[in-house]
Amino acid sequence: MNVLVLNCGSSSLKYQILNMGEEATLLASGLVERIGLENGVLTHKPEGKDKFKTVQDIPNHSVGINLVLAALVDADHGVISDIKEINAAGHRVAHGGEYFQDSAFITEEAKANIKACCELAPLHNPANLEGILAIEKLLPGLPQVAVFDTSFHQTLPKEAFMYGLPYDCYEDLKVRKYGFHGTSHKFVANKACEILGWNIADKKIVSCHLGNGASVCAIDGGKSVETSMGFTPNEGLLMGTRTGNLDLGALLYIAEKKDLSIQETNNLINKESGLAGISGISSDMRDLENAAAEGNDRAQLALDMFAYRVKRFVGSYTASMGGVDLILFTGGIGENDSVSREKIAGNFAYLGLDFDFEKNKGLRGKDAIISTEDSKVKCMVVTTNEELVIAKDTQRIVSAL
Repeated sequence: MNVLVLNCGSSSLKYQILNMGEEATLLASGLVERIGLENGVLTHKPEGKDKFKTVQDIPNHSVGINLVLAALVDADHGVISDIKEINAAGHRVAHGGEYFQDSAFITEEAKANIKACCELAPLHNPANLEGILAIEKLLPGLPQVAVFDTSFHQTLPKEAFMYGLPYDCYEDLKVRKYGFHGTSHKFVANKACEILGWNIADKKIVSCHLGNGASVCAIDGGKSVETSMGFTPNEGLLMGTRTGNLDLGALLYIAEKKDLSIQETNNLINKESGLAGISGISSDMRDLENAAAEGNDRAQLALDMFAYRVKRFVGSYTASMGGVDLILFTGGIGENDSVSREKIAGNFAYLGLDFDFEKNKGLRGKDAIISTEDSKVKCMVVTTNEELVIAKDTQRIVSAL
């Protein structure tokens, strides 16, 4: 089965096509940028061939996906001989609300429910739905599956997902913790247990997905039982440009004193805060580490705040599960930044984790155990692959039809 995986943003779309044999094989990947703007760009990378780039106006997602399909069958840089060799499409969808406990086959009802979640994720779900509708138009009858960032967290108990607001805010407005990065947390937890030869059903795992967006997830017996992102991705950890947890009274005070509109307040907490806001330099961990090494106190403060908050969540999630067997790191920072990993996990001896500083040093982008052999609690770096999860879920659901 050949699965086309699409991740549609408001003005871009990422894609991969994978052959789902006994071992999944990536055939090609790429990116369409500047959708709806002049001089749109398609960058297409077939496996084993040179990268191909084309520039033209791409007025909408349908035109962008049509360019992708043309690239996949192109005589020079294509990877399939006919569009009919695509057997299914899998879509990343940001928000499934309470409608979706799992990935879902696309039906009229599923599309209506995805649309109903657009007000919960106005920057993402409309674009995700556009991708689904574009495939319907271009490849009528092709089976499609939606894979949701939120569905893995639908196993959170009510005491974990509810907020201390009047109950009608939940009943009428559906305001609750939903959590995100679920596809990644699920993938790396299962992958780590496979590497260790463990049965995930009897293990307690704290997964740290650390990147420009970052979240921590408590996974007990293979199920998400707590996670740091909430109703929106702003809750939880300090991130690249997001505040993370914040006293709401402080936000109201700032908005009043600065006479900020709702949109300006939203920009403040999502685009102007976090590592960039604290440091005044950058949201990129590498820039901050270089600046801190040169004596920049605010860069060092941003690094210290980031590590401190991750440590705090790991400790609280260990307490909520009554123990931990594995702490894992993934995401751009988690996989590649040994300094951050050491700052976070280097003093978890009280949890039973004997961190191996030498194994961790300089480790980038590889699956590896970074605790000592006799450590009671294991620590790992696990590379994530959300596109592969989407392809596997698409294969699973379409094969069962």
